[in-house]
Amino acid sequence: MNSASQSTTSTDVARAHLFYVEDDESLSFVTRDNLEFSNFRVTHCATGDEALEKINAVSFDYDLCLLDVMLPGVDGFELAERIRARNQDIPIIFLTAKSLKDDRLRGLRLGADDYITKPFSIEELILKVEVFLRRNRVRPASPAYDPKQIGDYHFALDKLQLTYKDEEPRRLTRREAELLQYLSTRRDQVSERGDILEKIWGENDYFLGRSLDVFISRLRKYLKQDERIAIENIHGVGFTLTVK
Repeated sequence: MNSASQSTTSTDVARAHLFYVEDDESLSFVTRDNLEFSNFRVTHCATGDEALEKINAVSFDYDLCLLDVMLPGVDGFELAERIRARNQDIPIIFLTAKSLKDDRLRGLRLGADDYITKPFSIEELILKVEVFLRRNRVRPASPAYDPKQIGDYHFALDKLQLTYKDEEPRRLTRREAELLQYLSTRRDQVSERGDILEKIWGENDYFLGRSLDVFISRLRKYLKQDERIAIENIHGVGFTLTVK
């Protein structure tokens, strides 16, 4: 497998969060290193059982999955099935030493988007990841909620404004607006602290975490006129925005 000589991701897919499952220690080290060099975030699991724990966790928020088929314990096919039960849209790419037609058909029936046969070049992998990320991000939005309407508030991200009923709009800072957008599009879901910091601040840091708490307090204050709205703190995990 060839190493990437330079970062190849474009701005619309950069910082995407990849869920990568591979039990080969050397291969996973090289692959993860090259993906991170190409500006992707990567969460790696070395076994199917470890991956299954993350899939079954409260928050499973990734942009694309890379799954080895042959794994100790739970295999890649079962992982794909579990992932599809939680998310019908997330792209899944199998990494496999197998090229048997039956295995490919089984994976496609489970919802896999593509296969890459080992050994592969990192350039090929990154190219396919980019293609599926772009394709997935132009699909029609599937959330049940409109992020522009939060209870009795109208939220305009482009104008950085939050308006309660017919009152004068409140001007938000860019970061306040981005945080509110992030929580609103994931309404009733747990947004993990680390994911919020990575998505909005660009890194997960203790001091930035304290800043996040300040911004959450501000948003709670801004939204307090509608008593149905709550930003709940899930201790040790993150936050959930709900509208009762």
